[in-house]
Amino acid sequence: MKNRFSRLSGALLLGAALMAGCNQPKSSGELSTTTPPASGALASYFENPETGVQDGNVRMVAISTPKGKFNVWTKQYGNNPKVKVLLLNGGPGATHEYFECFENFLPREGIEFIYYDQLGCGNSDNPKDTSMWSLPRYVEEVEQVRKALNLSKDNFYLLGHSWGGILAAEYAFKYQQNLKGLIISNMMMSCPDYGKYADEVLAKQMKPEVLAEIRQIEAKKDFSNPRYMGLLEPNFYAQHLCRVVPNPEPVTRSMGKLNQSLYVTMQGPSEFGISGKLANWNRVPDLPKLTVPVLSIGGKYDTMDPEHMRMIATKVKNGNALICPKGSHMSMYDDQQTYFTGLIKFLKSVDDGSFKPGATL
Repeated sequence: MKNRFSRLSGALLLGAALMAGCNQPKSSGELSTTTPPASGALASYFENPETGVQDGNVRMVAISTPKGKFNVWTKQYGNNPKVKVLLLNGGPGATHEYFECFENFLPREGIEFIYYDQLGCGNSDNPKDTSMWSLPRYVEEVEQVRKALNLSKDNFYLLGHSWGGILAAEYAFKYQQNLKGLIISNMMMSCPDYGKYADEVLAKQMKPEVLAEIRQIEAKKDFSNPRYMGLLEPNFYAQHLCRVVPNPEPVTRSMGKLNQSLYVTMQGPSEFGISGKLANWNRVPDLPKLTVPVLSIGGKYDTMDPEHMRMIATKVKNGNALICPKGSHMSMYDDQQTYFTGLIKFLKSVDDGSFKPGATL
């Protein structure tokens, strides 16, 4: 999930070092050597759908909520009537900005994607009302965004990362008839299992004296103690949240803007386990109800259990799995070639009808 992200702004989540990684030269056989779309297709991809004043394809979408009307921010990147990927950020409470590395991979394949800051995040309105931080309400928000952007079952792919993966899955359980494909990135489908994995697997990988001090601070609920993040950042976040240290700049920028109220309400005070509103969320028994093509992405060093994320692909009716061998929770940064090669393969296979359930990408 992502509150760790918020605290990571100073240390883990985002450093200039990773920006260099996004643009590093690629050796032969790597993703960047793929042939770009034909000139005609490329021209179509960059065709501008805007009329009137040009603003970079930004659109503020008006949404209705039980507490009134608000505006959320979206930005279209590229133009492909058949493949449109709406991105749901993690946190909860981060921003779309850590997805900026997608710009180095999807455009050359002609894949349109749409940045979107959820209510309370980034460039969107912030009602500053914790009663609004609700999973069912966010599902309805995504549906209103879908309608406003004219996304349909013929072109709509939903990619949710971390908390966004919970939101994407929950949206699909209610509205999968509107989807062409679903990508659950770096998220388990059971928060109790997530907490258990943190306690029984990841915690035991720490030095005993470090873990003892972390547990002591947690027992006192002294989460604002600088020592808490001082211990988690090098001993947990740098190992399991983002292994590129310092973190890529877009990650740092995004986490530096994290809505702490939203994060703590839903996730709890730390990425090291979960204790907020989502603590008891579990959709594993319902996974067979998902019939839309699903890609489950995870990382070997993730904060989430990679075997659980592999299992997701076997429980849904039409699933593929992608486990990044060098990746952590931010696999799109610390195992970019694996992440984007698999994601692009999935999107293209669903689009051209060659998708095969049960494949490991």
